[in-house]
Amino acid sequence: MDKKIERSGLQKHLKKVIAGGVLLGVAAAAFAFTNTASSGRSQNLSLSSVTVATVSKGAFIDALSLRGQVVPKTTIYLDTIAGGQVEERLVEQGEYVEVGQPLVRLSNTSLQLDVMSREAQVTEQLNFLRNTQMTMETSRLNLRRDLLEIDLQISHLERRYKQSKPLVEKGVLATDRLSEIEDDLTYYKARKELTLERQAQENSIRQVQVEQLEDSADMLQKNLQFARKNLENLLIKAPVSGYLSELDVEIGESKGKGARLGQIDIPNEYKLVVRLDEFYLNQVQPEMAVNVMLDSGLVHAKVSKIDSRVSQSQFQIEVALPSGQSDIKRGQSIDIELMLGGNKENAVLLKRGAFFTSSGGNWVYVLSHDGKTAQRRDIRLGKKNQDYYEVLDGLTPGEQVITSSYSNFDKAQQLHF
Repeated sequence: MDKKIERSGLQKHLKKVIAGGVLLGVAAAAFAFTNTASSGRSQNLSLSSVTVATVSKGAFIDALSLRGQVVPKTTIYLDTIAGGQVEERLVEQGEYVEVGQPLVRLSNTSLQLDVMSREAQVTEQLNFLRNTQMTMETSRLNLRRDLLEIDLQISHLERRYKQSKPLVEKGVLATDRLSEIEDDLTYYKARKELTLERQAQENSIRQVQVEQLEDSADMLQKNLQFARKNLENLLIKAPVSGYLSELDVEIGESKGKGARLGQIDIPNEYKLVVRLDEFYLNQVQPEMAVNVMLDSGLVHAKVSKIDSRVSQSQFQIEVALPSGQSDIKRGQSIDIELMLGGNKENAVLLKRGAFFTSSGGNWVYVLSHDGKTAQRRDIRLGKKNQDYYEVLDGLTPGEQVITSSYSNFDKAQQLHF
């Protein structure tokens, strides 16, 4: 026979306890995170888990704190002109070199053979020029001799004609003899004119030929000098005095024409290379003031060059440093302040913080006067420096703003502490 089992008092109230706990949890969750038409979504959190900053009023210094790298202001590169094989390395990298000091010796057999071939060509051309000049001079002298002989014959014939004419008149000498002398005289006079014309023509041709040969010889001489200069350039010398910061040569190594061997840095003349976010590309201008923090103190400089090419969301500027700075070295990193120039004396300021990542500077959480709640509020920010944002609208001095990250509650309209 079945027996009725009686439940204990704890078992009778267990379901009621569980149901009450579930209702209490739902109420707590609803209290912590509610979404109403009047106040929007809210969230509870501890005030100690956030960072709070007070909105202030003061001078806004529009400057960027950056870090630049020291590089030489002037660098002279060492390149090969003719190329060749490294025969001798006369200095070491990092040494101070004087202008004209030999640095590297190259050898180039092809260039040496070319110089020898050019020398042979020049010698041959000069010999040909001299032979041609001698031939022309001989021809000129022969023409002069012919003219002398013609003049002599004309002189003799004129004298004979003068002597024979009276004899013909007296009948002592035949008329045919006088006519013969007269014909010979006419012939030699015509021959003289022809020889003079030939002499003038040869003088003109001789002058043109000599000029052409001399021009050809001069061209060969210049080519020879150029080849010899290339041969001399196999000995690489320092074009200026400075530090040999790079020298990439090894004994026996072949260097092609125009290959880079190294570089010389002019001492005590430096500049800073600084990379900036592309956000500032339109704000940076040439001659903009820069404060450089050196070990010896603050140095005032200016932006000397802007490279507007953007690479990896950054662009590059150069800052010219005053010469004679002995406390900086090549490759050193130095802190600077780039003065953008938009300073304001009575600006509303808000400290920079991680909130900007979530809100983009378009809104913030502003604490109430009693510090128990924080309300989301739209604002408008202007420029920023290393410490503050310039507040253009939405906040007043004395108000307290949460400046830490909003990543855990950026959907809430109201925060409770």
